[in-house]
Amino acid sequence: MYIVDDIAYASEAKDGIKIVELKVIDNLCLLLTFSSGELKIYDATELLKYPAYQKLKDFSFFKQAYIENGVVMWENGEIDVAPEEMYENSFDYERIIAN
Repeated sequence: MYIVDDIAYASEAKDGIKIVELKVIDNLCLLLTFSSGELKIYDATELLKYPAYQKLKDFSFFKQAYIENGVVMWENGEIDVAPEEMYENSFDYERIIAN
């Protein structure tokens, strides 16, 4: 366990990785920009097996996601997901730039 900005995390720190930008792209899917500069897509479907994340099923609730101290949160911080979880369980995304 470790603590950053008064938030306790159950996992080990991954080089201080933080989320710096997010965009809701679909129900339960987020496009995330990490402090490393990497863009990744995170599918939150697996979180639904835990009771604490059941509210995420409601798309109107899910799209209220925001970032605080590098962590994705909902409902004034009552629900959050560690950036390490999101980094390790997301898919690389390559931005395509049109000419």
